[in-house]
Amino acid sequence: MRAMITEFLKYLRNELGLAGLTVEAYGRDLRQWADYATDGGRFDLRPETTSVNDLRLWLAALSREGASPRTLRRKIQSLRSFFRFMMRVHGMESNPAAELPFPRQPHELPVYVRQEETMAMIDSEEACDPDDFEAVRNALILDMLYSTGLRCSELIGLTDVNVDTVKGELKVLGKRSKERIVPFGHELSEQIERYRRLRSGIAGHDVGGYFFVRPDGRPLYRKMVYNVVHNAMEGSVHASRMSPHVLRHSFATDMLNSGAELTSVQQLLGHQSLSTTQIYTHISIRELKQNYQLAHPRAQNKGG
Repeated sequence: MRAMITEFLKYLRNELGLAGLTVEAYGRDLRQWADYATDGGRFDLRPETTSVNDLRLWLAALSREGASPRTLRRKIQSLRSFFRFMMRVHGMESNPAAELPFPRQPHELPVYVRQEETMAMIDSEEACDPDDFEAVRNALILDMLYSTGLRCSELIGLTDVNVDTVKGELKVLGKRSKERIVPFGHELSEQIERYRRLRSGIAGHDVGGYFFVRPDGRPLYRKMVYNVVHNAMEGSVHASRMSPHVLRHSFATDMLNSGAELTSVQQLLGHQSLSTTQIYTHISIRELKQNYQLAHPRAQNKGG
């Protein structure tokens, strides 16, 4: 069974060109299902004998353990894709996961940080020792995430040659290996050059092509970037979540609140569908209503 999962993941990576993190997520879901179905490897699992009820039992167990509707939707999608592959490549007659309904997700707006809090946090981090490589790098991570709206994976995979301070542009490799150009301003250019000078003295010139690196020249990893952002946000901002993606949400929200066109924000974020970007307009409307309630005399409740 695990050999078939490995074959499927290679298909996703090599034939469909899915991003590495996406393939890893499929792999985690399918191996978790295989462990459940085989009782940790004690029994054999044959995909062609798997029924929709078998899959329902696993999803029910996950739900009892507290898995969210979002998590369950992703696992169902992983199962559907795997069995479609088994039908196409290995001749399975039907897809048992096709009968699984997607659980409804509660309507949630993206978490973001107010502009003044974000700016104060970044300014505070940038007032670090100018000779401290890691402090300068970490401040740049925050500034770049907020100034460009990059995903965490895009920031980690950013190559040095694709960071152009002369043009003020990043060439970003996004989901499904789609490239896009993201502009940035003079202030971020100065921070980038400051970081590059320190990097050449600490890590040397041979950093494997990566823009962001550790002191020994190795690239960053996801948890490291998460910790950098979380530690900077903690105690500095008011937000229910503190992660790199929250800064991406803040970038989009502040762009729209400042009058940017929705289609421009879509291109900057690398969204395939405009409807994905439109959720940020709901944040702008909510902010507008809150300001109205606070500011307009006829909107204020003066009773009591």
